[in-house]
Amino acid sequence: MDRVEQWLASRTFHHRQFSDAAELARRKEQQRLRVSLCIPTLNEARTIGAVVAAVRPLRDRVGLLDEIAVVDSGSQDQTLALAAAAGADVYLAADILPDMGHGCGKGENLWKAVHQLQGDLLVFIDGDVANMDPRFVAGLVGPLLDQPEIGYVKACYERNECAADVAGVFPNGGRVTEILVRPLLSLYFPELTGLIQPLAGEYAARRSLLEQLAFPVGYGVELAHLLDVWNDYGLDALAQTDMEQRCHRRRSNQELGRMAADLLQTLNRRMAQPAQPARAGGMDDAGCLHQFARRNGNWSRQTHRIVDHERPPLAQVPAYWRRRAALGQSVGPAQSAVPAAVEC
Repeated sequence: MDRVEQWLASRTFHHRQFSDAAELARRKEQQRLRVSLCIPTLNEARTIGAVVAAVRPLRDRVGLLDEIAVVDSGSQDQTLALAAAAGADVYLAADILPDMGHGCGKGENLWKAVHQLQGDLLVFIDGDVANMDPRFVAGLVGPLLDQPEIGYVKACYERNECAADVAGVFPNGGRVTEILVRPLLSLYFPELTGLIQPLAGEYAARRSLLEQLAFPVGYGVELAHLLDVWNDYGLDALAQTDMEQRCHRRRSNQELGRMAADLLQTLNRRMAQPAQPARAGGMDDAGCLHQFARRNGNWSRQTHRIVDHERPPLAQVPAYWRRRAALGQSVGPAQSAVPAAVEC
């Protein structure tokens, strides 16, 4: 069993393992911890009320949550009013740490939330989740209460885009993940290919870990956290919990293009940093793309060998310029740079 398979077996949970929220609340009290939930928003009036209402019993009746907060980027709709009416504390990101200036983006909201909220464990949930359920909170907090060596827990799920103006369900969500991020992780960070939803906006982490991390102000925040936690604390500090399904609004290709550009900037900054010690298993996976699919209700990891190489410019191939000479045709200037002794 390789390193990633070992991690998948030991660090992949299912939300049903943590379905007893009252028991989780009891263990939270035993460990003298506080748990805060942050929902970063920008114009989420269509869903924010239902999202807050779905998790409010975990604060008001069960006691698993100590805070439910919406941190907003400056919505122009009724997001803040609806969130407050549903029972959340509401903050404008621009009003938190104002002397530090104001960045515009999701990561800015999350960074400000770590400053503003009081929890020892912080849970982050996107404001556009259309099927919000307490399992998203309990399933993320559970592993942190169970295993002290785990510091950061991501949600994983089938991504479905459910919207009132779209007929049916689109089961192939996560286009940026599948087209950009999964191939990049397979190429540069193969130890992280066990993350089923590396860009999941639903995750929980210990404050002691979050306060050591940089936060890109935009959409690169999830990828940055994944890379930095792995690099600084090791693979076993990460875990994931299967939430089965997540529904959210469908974003345009233009929006996803901007998100992809943000992610590439985040990756580029980290690739430009001084090289870190190689982690076991990396070179063995060169040329492999790792993907996931549901099989009989369980996640199945699929590995595809994708090996590509490049041919040299033909002007550097002696057989080519011999053929051109035989045809009475000249070869470009690059010919002079190729020693006559070179063979194909």
